[in-house]
Amino acid sequence: MSSGVPHTGRVALVTGGARGIGLACARALAGSGAEVHVADLDGDEAKAVADEIGGVAHEVDLADGLVDGLPANIDILVNNAGLQHVAPIHEFPPQLFARLQQVMVTAPFLLIRRSLPHMYSRGWGRIVNISSAHGLRASAFKSGYVAAKHALEGLSKVAALEGAPHGVTSNCVNPGYVRTRLVEDQVAAQAQAHGISTDEVVERILLDRSAVKRLIDPDDVADVVLWLCGPHSGHVTGTSIAMDGGWTAS
Repeated sequence: MSSGVPHTGRVALVTGGARGIGLACARALAGSGAEVHVADLDGDEAKAVADEIGGVAHEVDLADGLVDGLPANIDILVNNAGLQHVAPIHEFPPQLFARLQQVMVTAPFLLIRRSLPHMYSRGWGRIVNISSAHGLRASAFKSGYVAAKHALEGLSKVAALEGAPHGVTSNCVNPGYVRTRLVEDQVAAQAQAHGISTDEVVERILLDRSAVKRLIDPDDVADVVLWLCGPHSGHVTGTSIAMDGGWTAS
């Protein structure tokens, strides 16, 4: 393979690939030569991304547990799809808690389970799970999200141990707050509610525990994902790469 397009001939699947981190990963993998399947709850946005990068779009609700419509013969799996809900435990809706686990734990399990036979047959595979600083640390009022991300960390490590003899790696990427549409909307709302500037919201509220007081760009996360899928990362497996500006250092 050409060093410029190391993934020519390989097939990738990115969940939640229509926006944010997923979109950046889909673009990066396509740019490295992979055929990228873009799976997202929003079918129109998934199609727009697929058209842009020459990939394949899939409209899917991972909370339904129906992954049979997604390709099984993939070489690179990026489990990125996720959602958030903020509430104290005693007020957290059980149905919503279950939905978070379905999307961020059960769906990655089903997709890993589905893709491993092909990866094993090829003697090569890359599983990248987009976790979070909340996969390593906890915050109040985020029980569903924190529980899911901690579970994803464990799943990723087991996949790493089982996949190692077959040339398959499995890792987590753990960003802090990423500059996505959802986060920027939260910043604007917090600024209005507290009567402070958006820069102050980022520094004093969102990034209070981060040493680096800047939101992360989705492309920076995609660069780490791409490196984990590259030719020099075969010994990097079962680990979690913190991209949290020093949040988990303290």
